[in-house]
Amino acid sequence: MFNITKKSIEWGGETLTLESGKMARQADGSVLATYGETTVLAAVVYEKKPKVGFDFFPLTVHYQEKYYAAGKIPGGFFKREARPTEKETLTSRLIDRPIRPLFVPGFKHETQVIVTVLSHDLENDPDIVGMVAASAALTLSGVPFRGPIGAARVGFIDGEYKLNPKVDETKDSENRLNLMLAGTKDAVMMVESEAYELTEDEMLGAVTFGHQAMQPVIDMIIDMAEEAAKEPFDFQPADNSALYGRVKELGEGAMRAAFAITDKQERQSAIGAAREAVLAGLSEEELENETAVKDCFKELESEVVRGDILNTGRRIDGRDLSTVRPIVCEPGLLPRTHGSALFTRGETQGLVVTTLGTGDDEQIIDALEGESRSRFLLHYNFPPYSVGEAGRMMGPGRREIGHGKLAWRALQAVLPAATDFPYTIRIVSEITESNGSSSMATVCGSSLSMMDAGVPLKAPVAGVAMGLILEGENFAVLTDILGDEDHLGDMDFKVAGTEAGITSLQMDIKVAGITEEIMRQALAQAKDGRMHILGEMAKSLTSHGEFSIHAPRIETMQINPDKIREVIGSGGKVIRGIVEESGAKVDINDDGIIKIASPDGACIEKARALINEIVAEPEAGQIYTGKVVKIMDFGAFVNFFGKRDGLVHISQMTWERGANPKDLVKEGQEVKVKLMGFDDRGKVRLSMKVVDQETGEEIKREKEPEKAEG
Repeated sequence: MFNITKKSIEWGGETLTLESGKMARQADGSVLATYGETTVLAAVVYEKKPKVGFDFFPLTVHYQEKYYAAGKIPGGFFKREARPTEKETLTSRLIDRPIRPLFVPGFKHETQVIVTVLSHDLENDPDIVGMVAASAALTLSGVPFRGPIGAARVGFIDGEYKLNPKVDETKDSENRLNLMLAGTKDAVMMVESEAYELTEDEMLGAVTFGHQAMQPVIDMIIDMAEEAAKEPFDFQPADNSALYGRVKELGEGAMRAAFAITDKQERQSAIGAAREAVLAGLSEEELENETAVKDCFKELESEVVRGDILNTGRRIDGRDLSTVRPIVCEPGLLPRTHGSALFTRGETQGLVVTTLGTGDDEQIIDALEGESRSRFLLHYNFPPYSVGEAGRMMGPGRREIGHGKLAWRALQAVLPAATDFPYTIRIVSEITESNGSSSMATVCGSSLSMMDAGVPLKAPVAGVAMGLILEGENFAVLTDILGDEDHLGDMDFKVAGTEAGITSLQMDIKVAGITEEIMRQALAQAKDGRMHILGEMAKSLTSHGEFSIHAPRIETMQINPDKIREVIGSGGKVIRGIVEESGAKVDINDDGIIKIASPDGACIEKARALINEIVAEPEAGQIYTGKVVKIMDFGAFVNFFGKRDGLVHISQMTWERGANPKDLVKEGQEVKVKLMGFDDRGKVRLSMKVVDQETGEEIKREKEPEKAEG
């Protein structure tokens, strides 16, 4: 019934197994991948006819995590998986980026890759396993895919690279790197990372280590394909050489003149006019294939831009290869926000706003690995007006989520510890103009905005996007690329970091591969660009800004964890009372650390006092002011320490003998008492007679007066 093909290797300390022929047999290609006890199913389906009118490859990748994979039931009312989580969206992009450039050029058949996490051992992250499974499924499917690719995760612990660190190890403070990469046998196609100020050589070493480590996986997929792959789909790219000759003849001059215009809006208008002129010159027969005409326009644009850069070393906007566009930094732009900055680099601009919150504002993340809380949030918005267009305003898409996460990764390395700065930090980047690398503008603007808000960053972070033009052995690495250079180039290479080192690296390659020499030059140029941008940022904000009067003040205090229950009270009654009486927010964790937040310092002090009344312990030998709450024949009970009461025995109320407590005090009367100590049962022993009730000072007597005779 089943025609199963199964392959296994030992890889990174675990067994990696790929199996096909048993599940999802009606898909064009399907592979069940297991690594440790993490199991992922990848299924590939592609249409056998092209999409008419499409000038792009209609590929969609869906990565989905099922809660049952970790023995969990989804939260909420519906109790089923709903829209993609941030992790699912980011992993879908992670898989898409290295496989998209490997489809045969001109292939426009709708293709769908669905990757489903079926089991998660909570040790091996399914994202890398999913990438391997998708690569194997594509290789077996017969789709014109020039793979396979392998994938790996790399850590950096105690100066050593580690292949596929466990989930806990990626979050370990000793691990200074979390790098994911994918590549073919000859080239690295994709890199995504967060790092703790590593040098350029250390990052390059990590990429090289990961590429070498993935080779056994690629070999296994090839071995599997030799037994189980379907016949390749008979796809022949259309020959548009004659049409391209006509488009070039009619439009090359106008296109070169258009790309000589440095202003983006004027340049786009000129390019549009050049296209209209070409369309007017083409025959009705030549215009029949609209998609082919669009492809020829793109090819002409590419030839003009790429050729000029390689031949002259001059770029679309007149810059040389390594110059960064003019930078303007304006921190403190908005009066009522906690922190703000407008960062402008050429025709790319981001308005970045920082808001400081309390522990109540932390994001609760429900993932397969369990529930966690995040105190650093970064949200990126890309409205259509930023590129001069009118478009639909919708929720964040994959692009917005991906760019926001890239900036988050770049900044997380420099955040202060929660014990030093107990605030939830939310950053929102509004891209108000875009012409190249708005994600890196977000990194720069976020540093300025947080410093304006008074966040004590370890160091400011800047980012720069690099590009590549590669023709044979000739290449040019471009610093601070424009949108057109990104669109028509061969590499998108983003590097962010401090003066001390790299905090994030993201790379996507659109060609078969680049050499180590090219990558090393790109890293060196990126470092020069980063240092220049950091210098420009430093001119505008030489120190951290003043803490906004509109931001909550948060102070912390530590109590004995045994007292947590007393502070919270039954059903939270006590802590709610503290909040209501003081007007401050109060948050307590399992370690006994209490955060008290309010814009008003008096509210914080009131809350602190109320908490101290509950948790503080009275000290023997100290004098306290109390209030008589009950009078008995043998003495009086005095409330002297918060809610604590103690008995003042009649013998300790006065030096006189035979006195009646009711003659000495009244209920509600304020008295001063000294804590003499504790009895065998822990009850307090109080004395009024050793304290001057007017001054509150202790009375010293060598002996009690003798009883009078009579």
